[in-house]
Amino acid sequence: MSVRGPLHERGDALELVAAEAARARSGTGRLLLLSGATGTGRTALLEAAAGHGETHGMRVLRARCSPDTNAPFAAVLQLLSLDQDALWQRSERGPGAGEAIAGVGAEEGAGADVGAGARVGVGAGATAPSPVHSHACARSHAHAHSHSHTYTHTHDDDRVHDDGRAGARLWRLLLAHAGDAPLLVAVDDVHRADEQSRQWLADAARRIDRLPVLLVVTERAQYDVDPAGPGLAHALSPDLVRTHALAPLSADSAAELVRSAFDDALPDAWVDDCVRACAGSPLLLHALLDDLRAVPGGRTPAPVPATCAALYPGAYPAAVSWWLDCAGPATTDVARSLTLATADPAGHAPYADAELLAGMAGADPARVPGWLTSTTRLGMLRPSPDGGHPDYAHPLLRDAVSSGWPGARRQAAHRAAAETMLRRGDPAEAVAGHVLRAPAIGAPWAVGVLLDAASAAVRAGRAGDAPAFLRRALEEPLTPERRSSVLTELGSLEFVTVRPAAGMSRLAEAVRLPGTPRDRVRAAVAFGTALTGQGETRAAIVVLRSLDEQLRDHPGLVRTVRTASTLLSDQDPDVRREMYRRLRETADHSPHLVGTAGRALLVRYEATAGLTSARTAVRRVRALLEEPSDPLGEPFLLGTAAAVTQWADELDEAERLVERGLAGQSASLLHPMHAALLNVRADIAAARGAHEDVTPAPRPAGPVGRAPGNQDALAVLALVERGRTETATTLADDFELRDAPGSWEANRFLYARGVLRAADGDPGGALDDFLECGRRQSAREVLSPVVTPWRTAAAECRVALGRPEEALALAREELRLATVWNTPRLVGRSLSSLGTATGGRQGLDLADRAVRLLREAPAGTELPAALIAQGRQLTAAGERTRAREPLREAAERAERLGAVRLHTQAQQALREAGARRAAAPRTGTDALTPSERRIATLAANGHTNPEISTLLHLARRTVETHLTSAFRKLGIRGRGELAGALGRGACAGKAPHCDGAGHHDHDAAGFLVHRAQGAG
Repeated sequence: MSVRGPLHERGDALELVAAEAARARSGTGRLLLLSGATGTGRTALLEAAAGHGETHGMRVLRARCSPDTNAPFAAVLQLLSLDQDALWQRSERGPGAGEAIAGVGAEEGAGADVGAGARVGVGAGATAPSPVHSHACARSHAHAHSHSHTYTHTHDDDRVHDDGRAGARLWRLLLAHAGDAPLLVAVDDVHRADEQSRQWLADAARRIDRLPVLLVVTERAQYDVDPAGPGLAHALSPDLVRTHALAPLSADSAAELVRSAFDDALPDAWVDDCVRACAGSPLLLHALLDDLRAVPGGRTPAPVPATCAALYPGAYPAAVSWWLDCAGPATTDVARSLTLATADPAGHAPYADAELLAGMAGADPARVPGWLTSTTRLGMLRPSPDGGHPDYAHPLLRDAVSSGWPGARRQAAHRAAAETMLRRGDPAEAVAGHVLRAPAIGAPWAVGVLLDAASAAVRAGRAGDAPAFLRRALEEPLTPERRSSVLTELGSLEFVTVRPAAGMSRLAEAVRLPGTPRDRVRAAVAFGTALTGQGETRAAIVVLRSLDEQLRDHPGLVRTVRTASTLLSDQDPDVRREMYRRLRETADHSPHLVGTAGRALLVRYEATAGLTSARTAVRRVRALLEEPSDPLGEPFLLGTAAAVTQWADELDEAERLVERGLAGQSASLLHPMHAALLNVRADIAAARGAHEDVTPAPRPAGPVGRAPGNQDALAVLALVERGRTETATTLADDFELRDAPGSWEANRFLYARGVLRAADGDPGGALDDFLECGRRQSAREVLSPVVTPWRTAAAECRVALGRPEEALALAREELRLATVWNTPRLVGRSLSSLGTATGGRQGLDLADRAVRLLREAPAGTELPAALIAQGRQLTAAGERTRAREPLREAAERAERLGAVRLHTQAQQALREAGARRAAAPRTGTDALTPSERRIATLAANGHTNPEISTLLHLARRTVETHLTSAFRKLGIRGRGELAGALGRGACAGKAPHCDGAGHHDHDAAGFLVHRAQGAG
């Protein structure tokens, strides 16, 4: 099955050929110039013209020009079936010699007969010359003699003299060929002909206006970066030449050609793919179809690939390579440079412009815009959808253009691109995208660009892109100090985005290299953070303490290192006790060696150990914040102060400290306080009851069994409060706590899992988790309920299990420790638990005190639970009417907080208190009518009001009314807040940051520090 067939969209050209052939047969010849870009079918059209001439009795002479043959008159000799030796031998003998040339007699005057019709292609229908033809030939011979001097006496140079004599003989030979029948002289690719042949053909065009000779010539007409020489007709009078330009095939004709090549019906998308890959070029289209043709039998062809490696036998890339060869080296370099500038999958390089392409290819910048414009008009390039600079019409075409480019030349183009973009101030990531693919540059600017690009990627939340830039920076010449700094940053990022082992080896090397004291501290802190994240807390302390001797002249840095060691010890209970004992001893005997951050850690320690009040602790950290602090030590001070103020319910102040601390952190460096600050931020959201803002810590996909973090614990608690216990169970099952390290984060997760089990009706399993959490926390000397109120939770489980005496002991100890810290939230919660465990009139008194105290708490998140406990005790005491008031208040408050679990408990308690009908919700998602919920969900999923109106067959005004009512009930101001207010149902399939389970993406910085703090 052949893919070749009738010429498409060439009817006007064929009509022109027919008209000019008829004109020539009548004795008036002319030059017909068929011009077009490479691959537009010039040769096929020339063959059709030759076939037409033969059919109509014309003798056809053919020549195909080639740059490989530069001998004088090579193209003309090919037309006349001569060789060089015969020509020059005859020319040197001069006119009048007796020897014949290729059958031409010694007498070459008027009416001489060539006798060579068979050799030069006499058409099958050729007949004896007509009277008009004979008369024209007679006139032409006389004309030839009268003008022969133009070939033989123009120049003094011997070679030119010989060229003139040879040209005259070739002209007389052509006239002799025209004696039998009209001639059609078909010359393909005249732009490739030798100079003598081009001059001869131009002169012939001037003389055939009274001859039965049609000279049909094809010539490449395409804008190249290197300007082409003058065309064959540039010096000819318009009367002597007819020019026809060939355009690329239209999309419809190209599609028709594709469909005609296969027996089966073809999918439109597949046909469109073929058409785009070939850009209207018959050459490329035939080649691609040859490669894609299905096995014999007419079965559906293979898909159009994006790379040439998938093509066999490779006709398409060969055709593209030939297309490039025709365009010349300068155009080829620009075309290939365009593939580098537009095909970067990582998005580091922008769409190329003329200036950049010229710089990459070393081309004339004034010529490149014209090439882009002309190639776009040919269809090889297409403008970008956003109106930017053009790209190749199909990935396969781009790949074919780039194939065969030597690696060294490709790398040189990347370097040139980087230098061009750097000079004009392009973004660092775009410049670095080319530096990545260039060999070592050895200039300072290269390192600067790569480091800037890495920082930009991290700031944009794409930490995974940054390591490539940093690894490339290590290939440039670096001082040991600079290398240590780059390794620290690279190791920190690889620890998270690649694998921990890769990052740790970089960090270990950074610690060994010389560097400034501050850089050494940064490297050691990052390495220590990584080691701690892998459960090697003691090894981390050893790394940090190894700096003591090196930093003896820098007491401020020594204090920072000791503070970092103490903070990292939080991940191991034994090491923690040891480190805080040393810190306390140092503070007692040599307070100047502790510093502000170290003293803040001591305040935090006393707060968790139940040794100080909130008021005293906040006063002390505020005083420390007023003291001067070393920049490297300030993050430790800010993070510790934020934690203390958050425990003290000074939430606004804590939030300001968190933001201040994070603003001073480098997201590309592992640092223990970065994780601590993010944990405090999550604790603040939980304390405010912002359950929708508490999500699991970002983490890579991996097997079950990783260590949980604080954000995971808070996410479980938030899911339980929102009534999504199944999702909470799925999250909790991701972790295996049996062998988890004794960090406070793992202990908090034990507490969260206990809350989940209690909500699922498993008080026994919940009690086990709470008691294990308490055992681990006590081993860490963390006794205060400011972090995990495990005693309160365990007491409630023991009450549920019918063991009130054991519950009383836990509740009383909890209240004692809560009273030491002495915040309304902590004391009120403890009083409520103790009241439940105590029961009776004394229990009611404790419950009343708890409610009064919790009304003073800033966030009010503990009040609904206390009101429910109070209402249930009143019901148990027989005061059912009185019980309903706190229970109704509890239901309303829980509804406003989005605490579905507490709202359900309040409703159940109301029914137990004898309420005939549970209080109808007035706010929250449960208050929505079915119509309001349906419309709000559609709006949350991105539908406009007109779309909702059409989907539900409602008036637009009705949609607006329902949405307004939904906004009021949900406590929001616009549709942008709907997804969060509605919860999981509204986000399914909607926002890119929300998956089907309601989980959200997070910034790379949070991901990094979470892994460093134990998620590895």
